Parts: sequence; structure tokens; C-alpha cells
Amino acid sequence: MKEKKQNKYDKAYLRLAKEWGKLSYCKRKQVGAIIVRDRMIISDGYNGSPSGFENCCEDEEGLTKWYVLHAEANAILKVARSTQTCEGATLYITLSPCKECSKLIHQSGIKRVVYLEGYKDNSGLEFLEKAGVQVDHIQEIE
Repeated sequence: MKEKKQNKYDKAYLRLAKEWGKLSYCKRKQVGAIIVRDRMIISDGYNGSPSGFENCCEDEEGLTKWYVLHAEANAILKVARSTQTCEGATLYITLSPCKECSKLIHQSGIKRVVYLEGYKDNSGLEFLEKAGVQVDHIQEIE
């Protein structure tokens, strides 16, 4: 019963992350992230340019600019600027994390990652599992 209830919440938070991703100005991929701790949303993020930069994620060739922040990085950085902590939290994200963001996730104290779609490179997920972070893939949220 508890597992069924958790699955219901997981899908709801992933739907929120998907909606949040729609705020991104990136053309190639819009990714959203929600961080939940003690059943409370403590942060959110989407992929995009850092504060003060133009809201353009891709260069003339359609490639992502090097300084574009990933959704999970934005969400974790928001927590860092607040009085909250990610310790023991769950990250809900529409695209599984890359290897660089996986390091941030682990170091921030996030203990669980729930994602919707798989990123082209699995090494981020492999790192998280090796680090003891629970990783769950939910394919259908509707």
C-alpha cells in the first residue's frame, strides 16, 4: 500500500517537473527538475542560461552553449542560496542526469533520483548507484 502511494506521488512530482521544463528557452531539449524533502517541494529548476545572460541556449549551429545550466544543477544551486538543505531529498527530473550533474546530486546529499527519460550517456546513473543513491525510472506519468 505504501509503495502504491509513493508511486502516485512520484508520478505527480514528475508531471510538475515536466511542466516546469516547459519554462526553458532551450530549443533542443526542455528539462525540468523538482527537489522534494519531507514531502515538501524545496526547489525547482529548468535548463537554461545563468542569471543575467540572454535566454538563448543554442549557438548558430544548434549546439548547446557551454555555459547553459542543466535543470538539476539549477535546482540544487537554488537550494544552496536558501536556508534549505538537500540532505535526504528526492530529485524528480524529466531527463536522467549527466555525469557532471550526478556529482552535484551526490555531493548535495540527495538520496533518491526519479527520472522520466534516459539521457544518451548512462555513466551519470551508474555513478549515482555506485554512490548509494537510489535511482528509479518511471516511464509513464499520465
